[in-house]
Amino acid sequence: MNLKAVLILLGLALATIFALVCVLLTRERGPRSCQHLPPEQEDTEDGQSLVFADLTPEEMSQVVRYLQGQLGVPLVEASRARPWENCIAWVDVQVPAKAEVLRFLDGGGARPPREALAVLYFGKQAEPNITEYVVGPLPTPAYHRDVTVQKYGGRLPYHRRPVTGSEYVDINALIQRELKKAPRFLAACCESDGTDLVVLTTAPRGFKSGDRVTWFVLFHSVAGTGYYLSPVGLEVLVDHGDLHVSRWQLRQVFYNGRYFASTGDLEQEFVAGALEVVRLKQPRADAVLGSMKPRNPPGSPGPLQLEPQGPRYRVRDNRVTFQGWSIAFGMNPNTGPRLFDIRYRGERIIYELSLQEALALYGSNCPGGMSTRYLDGSFGIGRFAYELLVRGLDCPYTATYVDRHYLVETDTPKTNQNSLCIFEHDSALPLRRHFSDSQSFYYGGLRKTTLVIRTISTLINYDYIWDFMFHGSGAVEVRVHATGYISSSFFYGRGTDHGNRVGPHTLGTMHLHHIHYKVDLDVDGQLNSLETQDMEYEFIKDPWSRHNTIERPYLRRERLEKEDEAAFPLNAPMPRYLSFVSPNANKWEHPRSYRLQVISFAGKHLPTSSSMERSVSWGRYQLAVTRRKEEEPSSTSIYNQNDPWTPTVAFADFINNETITNEDLVAWITVGFLHVPHAEDIPNTVTVGNGVGFFLRPYNYFNEDPSVDSSDSVYFSSEEDVGACGANHLACLSSAATCAPHLPPFHFGGFLNL
Repeated sequence: MNLKAVLILLGLALATIFALVCVLLTRERGPRSCQHLPPEQEDTEDGQSLVFADLTPEEMSQVVRYLQGQLGVPLVEASRARPWENCIAWVDVQVPAKAEVLRFLDGGGARPPREALAVLYFGKQAEPNITEYVVGPLPTPAYHRDVTVQKYGGRLPYHRRPVTGSEYVDINALIQRELKKAPRFLAACCESDGTDLVVLTTAPRGFKSGDRVTWFVLFHSVAGTGYYLSPVGLEVLVDHGDLHVSRWQLRQVFYNGRYFASTGDLEQEFVAGALEVVRLKQPRADAVLGSMKPRNPPGSPGPLQLEPQGPRYRVRDNRVTFQGWSIAFGMNPNTGPRLFDIRYRGERIIYELSLQEALALYGSNCPGGMSTRYLDGSFGIGRFAYELLVRGLDCPYTATYVDRHYLVETDTPKTNQNSLCIFEHDSALPLRRHFSDSQSFYYGGLRKTTLVIRTISTLINYDYIWDFMFHGSGAVEVRVHATGYISSSFFYGRGTDHGNRVGPHTLGTMHLHHIHYKVDLDVDGQLNSLETQDMEYEFIKDPWSRHNTIERPYLRRERLEKEDEAAFPLNAPMPRYLSFVSPNANKWEHPRSYRLQVISFAGKHLPTSSSMERSVSWGRYQLAVTRRKEEEPSSTSIYNQNDPWTPTVAFADFINNETITNEDLVAWITVGFLHVPHAEDIPNTVTVGNGVGFFLRPYNYFNEDPSVDSSDSVYFSSEEDVGACGANHLACLSSAATCAPHLPPFHFGGFLNL
């Protein structure tokens, strides 16, 4: 072999080795990172959505400094304020009146002044009260006005204020002092001296206006697990209505079916041998009921949602845009998520979509359980929407996470990091499709992808997952799932009349979850009417022979004229089609409309004979439609929890048979479910089957399904090459998606602000 041939072979060998090394190195590096492209829809908004924006931390601080300098009374920081002192309870944005906002958004009017709503507890006055002020203009406040009487028709009594953190601290100290009077009983019943027992509040607090008397349920506490499943059978009734903590008293004690005047009496009965005691072992962390610690090591990773070219939505300030949708989002510290100015293809569909209240009403044969009717707005649905802790679990890993800020029971703004997430969700279900196997052969379809805005509130034991979804068909879906721990009572006697036994001494107590929403629809303009459609059968002779009978369905349409007609009782049959209609018609001469479709399994509403029913009278109706009024911004009040007998806001008063034809209308919607806890609720209630909500769907609003314009659509015939990108873009995913998503490093800050 000559030298030239040797050199050629050597060169080929070196080239082969170099190529193999490159392949191996490329494999070791893994796939390339996905390249993010700008969203298809350009965001041309000029900051108009900021008219709805939550307050910034700087604005909150400015309001606090202004009030401290201008009110002329001493203000103590709420986190350490005693009942006889004055404090700033909470601050939120004051959303301008709708007419002002629409003049700005649609009519070229001036931007409304930015204002805050500040709520103060005045304990150090001749007549202690709650006062609400509007403070503005922001960011540099120069005025404040008292709006309490204007909003509520009178002063707000001091006893209606929610219980503060510092008040709970004082209550717990009182209970601990009282427990020391029963050392031998506690050692026998619970292997405890009382210091390792935790108390859970109930509500409301008494039986008449002015009461502030609360049952507290005691549980064994084990670090790292939910104490809610470990009741010890002991409950105490505390009177904490006096302004002076030194005058608070423990009024009554309950244990294992018996009532006592004091812990001293309880101890005396025990020592005398006259008390039957259920002896509980101190629970061990490795065997406690309800532990959520994994029992098996991690397996292989599950499916991961991939955005090969980055998010197809855009978030700017408090506004998100996605494939024709535009939504302004925010969070009320009390009532939770709120959305404004929801538009599709440039047209406003909904002016306001907001959560109003979440009611949890319990049954039990123990006093704490049987008297519990939690109104979660008074505890803080938005305030307790903590960080969505685990990417890929609470929300998809690649979702966009947004911080929320609040000022409640403090003079310093707090931040719940990453407490709201936004993502596009692939439901793995066609939005629409058809395979044609007759006449001509073709396939057409569209994937169902949805924009989701989500937040999750932890309200003591329960976790509520709040979802707002926006579909390519122009539909809006609202859904809530309940998970977390059940609340429980100590199991004794006929406990199973009120639930199921889920542990050695634990009764999972029956309860209902009822959730209330406000939807201010503006369907093709502000002036709408309410129309129902349902089916009936008519019996006719067949027109071609007149010998046979046909049961022919026909459509019964009705236009509802008055509010009383549009108040549909909870769990009663409701028309299958109920639409908010515009005076304007589509191409086919039908009124442009949006249809409401409720998905709910609600329990029974509190009987109207109940002394507290008016405070939750929104729960009488699965749907009530009223004329929109600026003086009726919400169906309830955070002050209703501690004085449900004289409610600050009674929704039943909103329904006064006014005309609802061609008016600005609001839909008030109740959804919910009855929950009878069972063994499978341990350790946690699962979301499967525990989700309810409603849809708002276009009904003759368009001339055809708007999703036909989606660039995600697929269509090909039998004559086309279905593997070609031009005929079927999904055939190109193998090249378009050969990349690895950018997964941000895991960060956890969820235990802040606790």
